[in-house]
Amino acid sequence: MKKSSLMEKLGELRQRFDEIADLIIQPEVITDKKHYALLSRQYKELEKIVYLYQLYKEKHDALKETQEILSQSSESLELRGMAQEEKDRLLPEIQQMESQIQYMLIPKDSEDDKNVIVELRVGTGGDEACIFVENILRMYSMYFKERGWSYQILNAQESTVKGYKEVILDVRGEEGVYGILKFESGVHRVQRVPETESQGRVHTSAITVAVLPEVQAVEVDINPADIKRDTFRSSGSGGQHVNKTESAIRLTHLPTGVVVECQEERSQHKNYEKALSVLRARIYQVELEKKAQERASERKSLVSTGDRSAKIRTYNYPQGRVTDHRINKSIYSLDEFMNGRIQEMIDALRMVENAERLKEQE
Repeated sequence: MKKSSLMEKLGELRQRFDEIADLIIQPEVITDKKHYALLSRQYKELEKIVYLYQLYKEKHDALKETQEILSQSSESLELRGMAQEEKDRLLPEIQQMESQIQYMLIPKDSEDDKNVIVELRVGTGGDEACIFVENILRMYSMYFKERGWSYQILNAQESTVKGYKEVILDVRGEEGVYGILKFESGVHRVQRVPETESQGRVHTSAITVAVLPEVQAVEVDINPADIKRDTFRSSGSGGQHVNKTESAIRLTHLPTGVVVECQEERSQHKNYEKALSVLRARIYQVELEKKAQERASERKSLVSTGDRSAKIRTYNYPQGRVTDHRINKSIYSLDEFMNGRIQEMIDALRMVENAERLKEQE
């Protein structure tokens, strides 16, 4: 982006920031929860770039002063020398700030700053796939801990042998959780020799990961009359509580046929609230996927097609390698990767996505 258009864009954002600052204190806006939430989020996003813009302008003005001094042959050698030193210091700082501003100007997904619901589901491969769901659950939980995020299991369906058929997690953090985890959506394939394999043959299994942005009630308005509510007794681990009370909840959204279960809490009310949260997220995700597919048809995005049926990653145990097929990147430290050290892969995916968006913007 040229410097003149960059300054013009920053000026527009500064003007918009000032407008929002005036709007969010108006009584009619404060009482409109949906509008207020939207403006507050925009204010928070713009605040960072407006602050950086102010610093950038100050540096730019200081550079202009040094250049004026250097252009005056009548100035003393000492003053011109000081001005040259100041210019040499300012130029790399300004260039770095320009790169930072351009990065911040890349259009973000409106969902990036949200918390998420992560769904892990068994695919092909039977018992081995169930075990891999458990392995990926452990991998993510270690990654969440490293980032300082909290997570809670909303629902878990255990396999009859080992592992899980399905696990649903509520993941929360101070930073943009969805913006980081969204690249994990898709089919994760594992190639390894199962414990039960006597002849040492490598088997291929797969699981599906879905990362859904958390949705507030004001964003998705579900008519209670459209929800069929069933209660049943919890299954799986749970000690004496299991099968004694019908605290587990199953919600069916009649217009879409989406079914959600939650049985991790002992309170029927808590299970209902959590199931409703997942239901909102799934219904909202349908709309997001439509938008993503429309965007993908306009530009051949490598990493954000929104297609959860796409094979995105292979975990090859015999070779100790994990490969992301969207960017053709392999990491040859599978043990560390499975212990939650997945940031390198996520950073690579984000870099490619940002490069695509920056190119699109230019």
